Amino acid sequence: MRPTFQGGRNVAMKLPKAQFDRTVAFYRDVLGMEVAEESGEGVDSAVAQCASVQFGPVKLWFDRVDNYAQAQVWLELFTDDVELATRHLAEHGVHPQDELEPLPSGLAAHWISNPVGIPHIVRLSDDMSDTLRS
Repeated sequence: MRPTFQGGRNVAMKLPKAQFDRTVAFYRDVLGMEVAEESGEGVDSAVAQCASVQFGPVKLWFDRVDNYAQAQVWLELFTDDVELATRHLAEHGVHPQDELEPLPSGLAAHWISNPVGIPHIVRLSDDMSDTLRS
């Protein structure tokens, strides 16, 4: 059996402190997008400040990570079975890297990286998670 994969609805830009304000201002002031302040409770401790914009069907997150020297893009992958997906990926030399960032408690997910080092979270979609909780 082979798991299915599809792109998620969240993309995160991990930004160095020196680039955070200028990047957020670009989306707000230059592109005219509504920026939501997302900092506070529930934001990972590695993220000093957080904001987001609705980027078409995708939510684009801006995470200020003070110990980063350059920006990174992190992607979300939905799967129908996290454990089957993990085994499938391992068969192709792609192993979990959950040390990249702490996962929320109770979330069935793993961090992986593609061949050029772009992190992806592999998890159930919100719809699938809701179905499993019922």
